[in-house]
Amino acid sequence: MKILAAALFLVALPVQAGLAATLTVHVTDIDKKGGILRLSLYDQSGWSKNEDTPIASANVLAELPETVVTLTDIKPGVYGIKLFQDVNSNGKFDQNFIGLPLERYGFSRDARPFLSQPGFSRTKFTVTDGSNEISIHLQ
Repeated sequence: MKILAAALFLVALPVQAGLAATLTVHVTDIDKKGGILRLSLYDQSGWSKNEDTPIASANVLAELPETVVTLTDIKPGVYGIKLFQDVNSNGKFDQNFIGLPLERYGFSRDARPFLSQPGFSRTKFTVTDGSNEISIHLQ
């Protein structure tokens, strides 16, 4: 019985090891002011929570004409991305006194906000095992 259990365990290892994805995000319409591109990947349950707990995130230098961000070891599933170009590198998404953005931002599937961020259903995309690529245009 122990031999059978050990054999099943060894057979299951490659399946589990293969369940990792890489997501490459191509971001265009970068502001020439530079700064840091701050990207966060969410599942549906974390999308609209006030706490900012993404599945994965990255902060990279914003580069013209395109900034490429690669997230590794992502579990295949359905996700949405929020990102913004932090031109003054203060770690915040700057807005004016009435809440209009002062920095460029974007969402997966190029979803556009209307008075608030778009819902998860408008931004969701599927990450499969292996390599995945998407493009986002900053607004």
